[in-house]
Amino acid sequence: MRITRTILLGSCLGLTVGCGPAPTPDNLPPVRSGGAYQAQYRDLSSDDERMLLSARMNAEGCRGAGGLSDGKYGGPPSGLGGERLSRGDLVDLRVEDDEIFNGDYVVSRDGTIKPPFLPAIPAQGRRPAEIEAALVRALLDGDFYDEAPRVSVRLADFASASVGVSGAVFEPHAVEIGAASAESRDSLRQAALGASTEARNLSAAIRAAGGIRPDADLSAVELHRAGSRHVLDLRGVFEGRRAEDVMLLSGDEVIVPSRQCFQDDLMRPGPLSPPGVSLFLSNLTQPATGNAVSAIGREVREMPWGTRFMQAVVDTNCVGGARATSAHRSAVLFTRDPVTGVSVVIERNIEQMLRRADRDDYDPFLLPGDSIACYDSSITNLAEVAGVVAAVGTATALTR
Repeated sequence: MRITRTILLGSCLGLTVGCGPAPTPDNLPPVRSGGAYQAQYRDLSSDDERMLLSARMNAEGCRGAGGLSDGKYGGPPSGLGGERLSRGDLVDLRVEDDEIFNGDYVVSRDGTIKPPFLPAIPAQGRRPAEIEAALVRALLDGDFYDEAPRVSVRLADFASASVGVSGAVFEPHAVEIGAASAESRDSLRQAALGASTEARNLSAAIRAAGGIRPDADLSAVELHRAGSRHVLDLRGVFEGRRAEDVMLLSGDEVIVPSRQCFQDDLMRPGPLSPPGVSLFLSNLTQPATGNAVSAIGREVREMPWGTRFMQAVVDTNCVGGARATSAHRSAVLFTRDPVTGVSVVIERNIEQMLRRADRDDYDPFLLPGDSIACYDSSITNLAEVAGVVAAVGTATALTR
């Protein structure tokens, strides 16, 4: 009996000790001093003078913009604008009063159009007017006409394009853009001459690669096409300015450079931003008994791009409730530096964050794939310990 009581007392003391504050999570990056991917990750300061410094701290590590430095936004380089053909595009080709060459043609895998009795006509990356001129020359060189005939080359339908996207995007990989599903096809448009699409634009490719990271340099986005390198300035899309969204071709490669710093002004929805953030959640045991009753998805929850940590904490039912038992909760954010791939864990005392006037300075933006876990208050922990002690005491009494 004495041994059983000793074990019970030791168990109770051990459980009570477990109610003490947990140590601050350790990290390889210099998180506590503000040297991590976001300065908002750093530890809460106890200084009386409270100011919003995170945006300035983030900007201090920025490399210079690789594009124009005079504040002006450049248009697309010559050779990129307008309607250009790519492999797989459907073309309506007509030669006046000639049934031999009239018809629908698909730009072949080698990037050419192949009319009968004529050499293949290069089409990849060319405008319809350039193909018309090449077709007239081929007809004259082949002695089909003594004088230049009137010809027409019109795009009837755009094919999808396979392009590579790398650099400061969340999911760098080769993407397929511009493919239209059977449900989205319009029979009237299919029967009409001409074609139009926004699904093969540069912005669509960047979004398909997960969207830009907050460290992206939008002033110098590179487009590599047919051995040539073009530099595009896309900063205007986040400032309400009109930006030329060039159409991409199969075989293009897009590289988004990095400024090696976190840019707060890129954490807002835009044409190049991620569609949102998928969070992995783990909520409290008290007062909710599970995620389902708290209206939290079984695994993840979708949140808008630009959501902050404390907004997600509220969304996971970690804030509020009975003040006497629910105060002094804490929340943990598990994230990963998208540049280095190194994980970072930070913990915030929820009540302390709510009370601080400079709470925004320590409230990080959420990134795709982040995880959030909430811990109950010390009073709830003690109640749990009491329940365990009572259960152990009951079991001891039964063994007498």
